[in-house]
Amino acid sequence: MAFIKLIEHSSRRGVATHPYPEKPFEVDELYRGKPVLDASACIGCGACANACPAETIKVETDYGKGVRRWTIYYGRCIFCARCQEVCPVNAIELSREFELAAKNREDLTVVAEFKLGSCAKCKGYLDVSIRHVELAQKLLERSEIANIMQELARYMVMCLKCKRSFFVEKLGEATRG
Repeated sequence: MAFIKLIEHSSRRGVATHPYPEKPFEVDELYRGKPVLDASACIGCGACANACPAETIKVETDYGKGVRRWTIYYGRCIFCARCQEVCPVNAIELSREFELAAKNREDLTVVAEFKLGSCAKCKGYLDVSIRHVELAQKLLERSEIANIMQELARYMVMCLKCKRSFFVEKLGEATRG
């Protein structure tokens, strides 16, 4: 008897469910969905990987090939937007896409590669991408310390090993002279 009352009540109220997937479900414009990388804007700094609490984003440096590899696995993403918040160049944006089901794990993985800068002294690879160096140079040129830009520019395009030897050499000159 209770079942008949339920059917009567439901028929008066109308359909309560959304006809998904036949009709696409519209999400709110503030919905935090799939993070999307704009690889043309990204400098490969890795701030997003450091901020990601779920360790969804990984940034690995391959000195053999001279590339920095950025990888996101959407299967782990909790859509917290930390990557979007910390990106210095706004290269990551959370979309409104929420349909992320896939048969293969590889379908949930996106990879982008960025060329590493090369050392001005030894021609080895820097720990940062070419785009990262270019951005730092642009910011320094526009800053109030542009007068010491030439001095800083020499250090920016040196690997850690060459920077160490350069500073030890300069320190030795300063203590002797």
